Amino acid sequence: MKLPPAPRIDLLEPAVMLATVLQWLILASLTGLVVGVGTSLFLHTLFFATGRTQSMPLWAYWVLLPLAGLANGLLMSYARRGLEACGLKDSIFAAVHEQGGRMPWRTLWIKPVAAVITLASGGSAGKEGPCSHLGASLAAVIGQVFRLNADLRQRIVACGVSAGFASVFGTPIAGALYGVEMLIIGRIRHDFLFPALIAGVTAYQVSRALGIPYEHYAVDVLPVFSESLFLRTILVGMLCGLVSRVFVDLIYAVRNACQRLQARWAVWPPLMPLAGGLVLALLVSVAIPSDYLGLSLPLMDRALAGEAMPYAGFLWKTILVAVTLGSGFYGGIVTPQFVIGAVAGNAFAHLFGISPALGAAVGLVSVVAAASNTPLAAILMGVELFGGVVGTLYAAGSAIAAYLIIGHRSVYPDQRLGHAKSSWMRVRPDIPVGQEKTHLSYGLLKSWRQMRKRGWRPWLGLGRRVTDGRAADEKGRGDGQP
Repeated sequence: MKLPPAPRIDLLEPAVMLATVLQWLILASLTGLVVGVGTSLFLHTLFFATGRTQSMPLWAYWVLLPLAGLANGLLMSYARRGLEACGLKDSIFAAVHEQGGRMPWRTLWIKPVAAVITLASGGSAGKEGPCSHLGASLAAVIGQVFRLNADLRQRIVACGVSAGFASVFGTPIAGALYGVEMLIIGRIRHDFLFPALIAGVTAYQVSRALGIPYEHYAVDVLPVFSESLFLRTILVGMLCGLVSRVFVDLIYAVRNACQRLQARWAVWPPLMPLAGGLVLALLVSVAIPSDYLGLSLPLMDRALAGEAMPYAGFLWKTILVAVTLGSGFYGGIVTPQFVIGAVAGNAFAHLFGISPALGAAVGLVSVVAAASNTPLAAILMGVELFGGVVGTLYAAGSAIAAYLIIGHRSVYPDQRLGHAKSSWMRVRPDIPVGQEKTHLSYGLLKSWRQMRKRGWRPWLGLGRRVTDGRAADEKGRGDGQP
């Protein structure tokens, strides 16, 4: 009996893979080092500036917020002129999907400076946006210096984004995955994962060495898995998915309203964030506690510690963030998700008999998973922030439920759609989520039309039919339709 020939061992592919690993160990480590230094300088500047304005009296907001809005408007106007001159978009998504890993490095300082002004004056935003932008811009510069091709530049820009997130939150694994998962909804570029992880870990270690403080939380939960508690945390996650939807829709609504007002009345663009600063000062003077201005991290700490939060707390923070970012201030969008999720989860926990601390932890993870469409990164972020004691299963169930409940919305209008979240929906792939509208699938539409054709009236109760004559009439009319 003749044995089949042994498979030929191709030595070329392992050699190429080894070279790839060595290549990214060098390039991603260098990227993480540069981004870690850059983000650490930004964070130290931010801590210094916000430390001087943290305990301002209410009257000071009436002065600082409008001035900060005007400064943001002037900086963004200058940046727009610079972008028009170079012909590149100042967007992470555009750099990866459209521009072959290129970004306008001459304007990379504008957004970090604008973010410091926003947060130091009390504007309600986050600190991670300028870090991810700074990371992407510095990585793009590295790609140009080493004359990398477009494919490698795309990867190195993703490395910079991951390094920025890892260094700002102190979550190297989740930060690395967030920088990759946020690019496309429902699709992960696995070839980006290794360089992103190397860059994220390196940037995190560099930032720690340069004195950036990181906080991790201890949340007491049941030591043994409980199916009842698992289902209740899913319910909290579903509510947080609705909270995320309100958060995203309100930001878009305020932004669109400001753009319409500016176009209708020909308003000088820097005056819009100035007006937004006046609205913020008015809100905290008459309706919303000043704790919800700025980063609001002490508020998140109190929620995670189990202190009772108001049911309207998430809405207060959402309104302030929407006015801040929608009117033209610049800042991050993920830190507000942390605060909104923790406050909402803490408040909703009482509805399901869950401890407020666990509810806050589950809510934080859920809102990040939903609003940013990054469920895997959010789950890992929960494990890294809470040391695993929060329970991976609880975090996973609530995060994925929230991710589904929000539907096809995102805090990032340029985020691409890879796949629909439901088999009953359809989307065009690789279209920015802010430009594409989801549609019902053909099968669901066909079933609905057949149900209408046969005379079913779902809104009067499933299974109830109209009279035989009406049903026959509907059938007769339906038979002639295509």
